[in-house]
Amino acid sequence: MSKVTTARLLAMKQEQQKIAMITAYDATFAQVFEQAGVHAILIGDSLGMVLQGEKSTLKVTMEDMAYHTRCVANGCDKALVVADLPFMSYSTPEQACRNAATLMRAGAHMVKLEGGAWLAETVSQLTRQGVPVCGHLGLTPQSVHVFGGFKLQGRETEQAKQIKEHAHALVAAGIQLLVLECVPSHLAAAISAELRIPVIGIGAGPLTDGQVLVMQDALGLTTGYVPKFTKNFLAEHPSVKEAIAAYVADVTAGIFPGPEHSFN
Repeated sequence: MSKVTTARLLAMKQEQQKIAMITAYDATFAQVFEQAGVHAILIGDSLGMVLQGEKSTLKVTMEDMAYHTRCVANGCDKALVVADLPFMSYSTPEQACRNAATLMRAGAHMVKLEGGAWLAETVSQLTRQGVPVCGHLGLTPQSVHVFGGFKLQGRETEQAKQIKEHAHALVAAGIQLLVLECVPSHLAAAISAELRIPVIGIGAGPLTDGQVLVMQDALGLTTGYVPKFTKNFLAEHPSVKEAIAAYVADVTAGIFPGPEHSFN
């Protein structure tokens, strides 16, 4: 696999090639996932839940994110490295730029932030400063208490319209990638078709430009509640590398996610 850049991801969308992304939090897993063929690795603030055992992502700090970003970047040569800006770390454009600089110095190639059109000025400022930005709409985990839990978003007509409008506003502001989480398949398909940038789905059906999963979900390590949109790829394969290679193959072939992993 040649080195993956934001330009490469855009070309993949234009050529209708699916993008496979997965989370990682250390150098060892990042290296294995890259060898398995993933195009992008996300250092998600999901680490608060899957590594630290918290009930949400809200307690994750910039220090946490910078540490794990550095670890992942040390294990990657070719995959695009995307790092989350954690809760309340981008309340102003100036704060966002300072914290994004920390993550970029730690080895990120792009930062991700959660929210809609109200972040347009922040996105514009980041892109002017040379920081590629990934947006995140739908179920945004940093807003879990606003939503009243981890729930499907965009089922009602008005909310679906708002998500679309926010997506277009973020693209106009300069995002180069968008994650759509836990939205109906038809809404994700429409947004993916309308936007010129790649759209990565998680619980957003099969018609986005790519998929992302939390590594613990993809490897069957999640205990308790297991989201509908996940699949244990390790159940059918003898090693982590082969399991993630199967995930990549299923994403690129359009096999995963299937109807059983999607919302109507």
